[in-house]
Amino acid sequence: MSAEEAIKRASEDIAALAKINVERVVGLSRTDQGWRVLLEGVERKAIPETMDVLGLYEVFLDDNGNLTSYERKSLRKRGDTEET
Repeated sequence: MSAEEAIKRASEDIAALAKINVERVVGLSRTDQGWRVLLEGVERKAIPETMDVLGLYEVFLDDNGNLTSYERKSLRKRGDTEET
């Protein structure tokens, strides 16, 4: 499975399970068991958009692209600046 396929599969799985709209890929790495994908998605829409609540999800896939686990790692408002 390619990195592009892993991202697509992880995005589809987390969107369906967590009921979020995935907005971007934050990280991707190959592991001994498959893939680790970090995705950020909208947990709650708000007006103005800077008040949207975004969740950061860590998704693990096996070598065949099957979801093995996922976890929401954090929440933040879209307008919050990230630590550097």
